[in-house]
Amino acid sequence: MKLLYFAWLRTKIGIAEERVDLPGGVATVAALLEWLKGRGPGFAEALKDSRVVRVAVNQEYVPPDHPIRPGDEVALFPPVTGG
Repeated sequence: MKLLYFAWLRTKIGIAEERVDLPGGVATVAALLEWLKGRGPGFAEALKDSRVVRVAVNQEYVPPDHPIRPGDEVALFPPVTGG
């Protein structure tokens, strides 16, 4: 799976993108975010309130219960504001 991190999420995590193999049991966006939190202090800090993190799977915004698969591209964004 390809993971992309944007804006302050990228800054706190320390990388812009990576490829990962998902462990068993990680089958939804919510499960992915929980798993990522355990990968180190930068991930834990960036994702401590996952309710504010927007997630796109294969370039479409999705809810936390959206299924994920090994070949997906998952992008994590901070809240977006505009006017």
